[in-house]
This record gives sequence, structure tokens and C-alpha cells, in this order.
Amino acid sequence: MQFKNPEVLYFLFLLVIPILVHLFQLRRFKKEYFTNVQFLKELSIQTRKSSTIKKWLLLLTRLMLLTFLIFAFAQPFFAAKESKKNTNEMYIILDNSYSMQAKGKKGELLKRAVQDLLEHSPETQSFSLITNSDNYWNTDIKSLQKDLQNLKYSATPFRLDNLIAKVNARKSAFNKDIVIITDAVGIDENQTKSFRKEDNVYFVIPEAEQRNNISIDSVFIQQTLDSFYEIGVKLTANGDDFKDVPIALYNKGKLAAKTIITFDNKEKNINFTIPKEDFHGYVSITDKGLAYDNMYFFSISKPGKTNVISIGDTDKSNFLSRIYTADEFNYSNFPIANLDYNLIDKQDAIVLNELTDIPQALQTTLKSFVNKGGNLVIIPDSESKVSTLNSFVSNFGSLKLNPASPNEKKVTKINFNHPLFSTVFEKKIDNFQYPSTKVSFNLSSTTPAVLTYEDQSPFLTSLPNDLSSVYVFAAPINKANSNFQNSPLIVPTFYNMAQSAQKSGVNAVVIGEGQPFVVDALLSKDEILTVKNPAENFIPVQQLLNTKVKMSFNDNPAEAGNFGIFNGTKLVQDISFNYNRTESNLALVNTDIASDFKEMEDIETVFNTIQTDRTDTQIWKWFVILALLFLALELLIQKFVK
Repeated sequence: MQFKNPEVLYFLFLLVIPILVHLFQLRRFKKEYFTNVQFLKELSIQTRKSSTIKKWLLLLTRLMLLTFLIFAFAQPFFAAKESKKNTNEMYIILDNSYSMQAKGKKGELLKRAVQDLLEHSPETQSFSLITNSDNYWNTDIKSLQKDLQNLKYSATPFRLDNLIAKVNARKSAFNKDIVIITDAVGIDENQTKSFRKEDNVYFVIPEAEQRNNISIDSVFIQQTLDSFYEIGVKLTANGDDFKDVPIALYNKGKLAAKTIITFDNKEKNINFTIPKEDFHGYVSITDKGLAYDNMYFFSISKPGKTNVISIGDTDKSNFLSRIYTADEFNYSNFPIANLDYNLIDKQDAIVLNELTDIPQALQTTLKSFVNKGGNLVIIPDSESKVSTLNSFVSNFGSLKLNPASPNEKKVTKINFNHPLFSTVFEKKIDNFQYPSTKVSFNLSSTTPAVLTYEDQSPFLTSLPNDLSSVYVFAAPINKANSNFQNSPLIVPTFYNMAQSAQKSGVNAVVIGEGQPFVVDALLSKDEILTVKNPAENFIPVQQLLNTKVKMSFNDNPAEAGNFGIFNGTKLVQDISFNYNRTESNLALVNTDIASDFKEMEDIETVFNTIQTDRTDTQIWKWFVILALLFLALELLIQKFVK
């Protein structure tokens, strides 16, 4: 037991006063008996005995009354077991990722969590709130009410370690109470290692009632025909016992196709055939799971002619003119001596065809060309200097060419999973006409090969970046050294190496991934590009690259949808944005993350627990009651004891 006002206990010395008074009353006096009262002698002795008992009882009650009264003013209490943590600062981490769209017993998990905060947070409690998208420092529930009521789901996946880092960055002289409200989807134990030992961590993990969910993961061009695209839609079913699901395709707000999907496996691909022209819409499904991944927005630009030049001997480059035909390509070949460097930035792809030497000026220009989104194809010459080639390709990635060797080798393996061949083959094939080379360089690369020799060394490999790719052959492919020009592989290989995914593929940017995007636009210094749709607009980070503009979107836009890239009022290109699908699998709940911390049923329990564990047990009221009790007892003694 401890005292809030221990100095009051000095008044216990006052207990001496009633004792002295009592002793004074018990003083012995000399007795003189008169003859006329002699008969009262016996009665006097009895009265004196009862009076002595009464005085002792009164002394006891007065001592107890005064003692309890003094103790009451000293305010005794029993200290709380966590009383030293009363000064802790509170931080609430609230998961507002899209997995919190799942429905629990009382509705959507995020909405229920927000309602619990509004209803059960003490008005006097100061705290900081950290969500996936926003931070509110040193606030209270009254100040935060409107923000909480308007809190929206965030496209940013829930990363507990990143949010803890924000909390740890707040310097304070006090320890911290950290409350995490999350469904724990996709969280692993490593994300909890950022907690400090002195922090008090509470987990509130609301549970979804049903975890079945179907998501649209991606849309891609399955096959390109003369007048049509065959697009593929990849769906994933997380859970079990799925019924038939309707799926619909919309272009510019109008229904283009509709069908029913039956899930035989966890993953399902379904194809649609659309005209080979501009497409700006989405594909959607209807299921009882999460809503955010039921729509996938995408754009396909009507293919224009691709600009390609080859640099090298004209005779050795004739085969390229049969691949890059005039109906789809603007193709030209230039010997190195006649090359106009001003043409390079206007190209989509450049082929270096068996150059013995690559001038330093050309190397610098091509490095800039690749960084701006252009594809580069390097076919070495048998007389090329290995040191020059290695110095050049090192600008684009980890690749090394070893000296050429005159050993004939066959190309026997195709990487069907490589993006270069993703739309070429309907099924994997093993028997095909194996092309061969007589003289080849040995390539060492960390990236997967596109085509492989029989000895498992690369014949063709790629060095991809965010915007483009550099393709490197291991050998010259002129007819004197190779029969690759006669192989059926040559057409799809060179055709696809010249294509830019952003110009000829599906445009569907994932919000928050930071993937750059390049558009063809010639801007003046005062002009900027804007991304907008009827509901939202923003200005991305942009960099002028001569006739192109490189853009970065960061965490924009706030909501997925179809957008347009505008230069003023002029539409430059259609573009679409989607949410990351990392929150789609509700079966990835990891409740074990709370095993080393305090797991609470809800936020109300958190606040009640903290208050109970840190509130001292006050007992001064009991001493007041006891003082009043002895006061009443004294009155009774005075009245009824003779």
C-alpha cells in the first residue's frame, strides 16, 4: 500500500490527545461520604464500573475514527502493475488495404474497425494513427472523426515493417504502446522484427467469415491475327467450392462480350477475340469475395508502323527487309559510314548487324537510346573485339562474351516462357529444324536465355530494363556462318524484338509499383502531360526525351480505372491503372504473428486492458466509510451505554 499524501500521516500524533483526555478523566479523587448518602454506597460502586467501560469504548472509537480519517486524507492506494507505463505514447496502425474489404460478422472489416475506434476510443486519449496511405500525428478521436469516416481503401499493400519504421522514426523520451489492427493477410514474422523491446504491442486481428475469392490477375495478347487480337484473361480462385462465375468485357463503356466461367482448377485462362483497333475498357466478374479485384482495366493502342533501322553491311542485312515489311514497319539499313545519328532517337528498335567495331560516339548514343525505351539487337561479327563488345554490353546489364571458337553447335532449346515468344506458340514443341552456327562466342549471363545451344550455353539472350530490352546473339547469323536465316524461328524472333510492349501490347499499369512509362510526344519547355479521367486527374513526374516523354506515376492515381494522357486538351495516348493483386488471397492469414505479443479481441478490449493495468486501486474511500462507521458507533455508545 502506498500513499498519495504521505505527509498527512504526521497527524497520527494527534492520537495522543484523546488518550490524554481519557487519562485525565480517570484521575482518582479522595472520597468523603456523608451520613445521608451512605445508603448509596453500593450503587455508586456499580455505576463507577460501567462508566469506566464506557470511557474505554469511547476512547477506542475516537482513536479509530481519527486514525481512519487521517488515513483517508493521506489517500492510500495499491499501485497498478504497469503504473510506470502511464506516460507511454500510443500509436495505432490501421490496415486499410483491400483485403480488409472482406466481410466479418458485423460487415466489412475496415468499416467495423473504424466504427470501433469511433465508439470506444476515450475522448481524452491522445494517439497517432498510421494507415497504408496517411499519417495523423498527436491527435485525438474528436479531431480524427471526419478523417476516419472518410477513410478509403488504399492501393498500397499492407507492409507492417514499413509502418513500424515510421513509428520508430518519431523520436520521443517515452516508451510506446503500438496497436495494430489488421487481418494479417500476407504478413510474415520477419515484418515484426522492427519492434523494440521496450514497446508494448497489441494485435487486433478481425476475422473474415468467408475466404473464397476470385481475382482477375492479368490481361494479355494471346495471339495477333491480321484483323483481330485474341486476348487472354487470367483468373485465380482462392479457396474452394466455386460456382460458375459470369465474366464480361467492356470497351469504352459498352458491352463487347460476355460468358460464364467454370473453375476446374485454381487458375483459369479465358480468351476473347476483339478487333485490331484501339481498345479502352475493362473486364469484370461477379463473385461474393473481395470487390477490388473483380475489374481489370486495360488499354490497347491500334498498332502503328514500327520504326526500325539496321546498321551494317547491306548484303548481310537483306534478310531483315523480308521481316520488317512496309505494311507494318518503317525499315531502313545504313552502313556505319553513312549513318545519320539524328535518326536514332526516332526509332523503336535498332539492329547492330555484324559490326567489326562500334565507334565510341555510337556506343554513347545507343546507351541513351535504350534508356529512353528503344530496343537494341546486337549481332556480333566473328572478327569483333571481345573487349570492345564487353565494354559496350556492360552498359545494359550483367553479360560477358568470351573469345569466339570455331566449333559447330546446334540451337536445340526454346524458352517458351520468355516474353519474346509468349504469343508465338500454342504449345511447346521439341521437334523443329535445329539451326546451327560454325563460329560462336560463349555468352555468360545472369538472365535466362531465349534460345539455347545443345551444350546449354545461350545462343540468344536478353538484358531487360523497365522500358526496353537489349538482345545479344552469340554468333554471326550470315549464311556463311549459320543457317538461322532459313529457320522458321527467325521471323517471330526478329519481329518481336522490334516491338515495344507499351506500343503494341496491353497497357495496364499497377498502381504503386513505380514502373516508368514512355509515350511519343514532342513538348515545348512550358508544356506538361496530364493524366486524367472524369473522376480524377494528376500530373505525373515526367522527363523530356527529345520526341518522347518518360513518366513515373508513384502512388497515383488513387483509384483504378481507364485514363488518358493529355497534352492540354489533346489526347496523346490511352492508359489504364489497376490495383496490386497481392491482397486477393484471403487464405494467407497469418495469425501466428501475434503469438509473441498481446492479441486482443477488439479495440475496446485494448483500451480497457490498458486502463485496468495502469490504474491504481484507490482505497481512501474505504477509510472514509470506516471513519463514518466509528463515528456512528461513538454516538450509539453515548446514547445507549450507561
